Amino acid sequence: MIVETEALGRTFGERTAVDALTFHIAPGEIVGLLGPNGAGKTTTIRMLATLLPASSGTARVCGHDIRDDPDAVRRSIGYVMQQVSPMGYYLLTGREKAEIEASLYHVPRRRVKERAAEVLDLVGLTEHADQLVQEYSGGMQKRLELACGLLHRPELLILDEPTLGLDVQSRHHVWEHIRTLGVAVLLATNYMDEADRLCDRLTIIDHGRTVATGTPAELKEALGVLTLDDVFLAHTGREVS
Repeated sequence: MIVETEALGRTFGERTAVDALTFHIAPGEIVGLLGPNGAGKTTTIRMLATLLPASSGTARVCGHDIRDDPDAVRRSIGYVMQQVSPMGYYLLTGREKAEIEASLYHVPRRRVKERAAEVLDLVGLTEHADQLVQEYSGGMQKRLELACGLLHRPELLILDEPTLGLDVQSRHHVWEHIRTLGVAVLLATNYMDEADRLCDRLTIIDHGRTVATGTPAELKEALGVLTLDDVFLAHTGREVS
């Protein structure tokens, strides 16, 4: 398995953000992590990325324990956060940004230019590679972030609301590229159409706990509903925000 968690938990003082969360991701699988704002999605992601220590339970990412071997975990994953890169990157071209990040990911120096070109081509940015990032549309910036997350050939790509704030057309372009990546993906999103279109399986969490898991079709069929919005409402008692 690419990800295996067992009773993974995180507390902040008296508040429990993630409560005994257990799920898995198989090689090549796209798994969606859904939940209301504050349900524990980002906290879970940050624990799996070793940016936040777990308070309880265990997790292995790409065969490495998040407590015992965090460096190996970080070498094995790509992490695309909600926010795009800091403003300083806007003064670079897309190619320059990709090459700088390739060096940060310890891509061998002789391979940096070649690998940067490969990932820019993968997300359809080759013709814009020498354009300043500040001139990119929001969708192009998100695709550039995807490209940079793939520079070191990770076994797992973690995407935290990768299309937040994009218009419908830009979101669809990003979806097209995610589907062709060929790596395991953990996708946190509040867009139910995104989860339905992209994900092989879903885990819905609320108050840090798993409340439902299954394929989009299974979850809808179990409740006799037509949309994931209805599934989400049934399991969390809340409308999709």
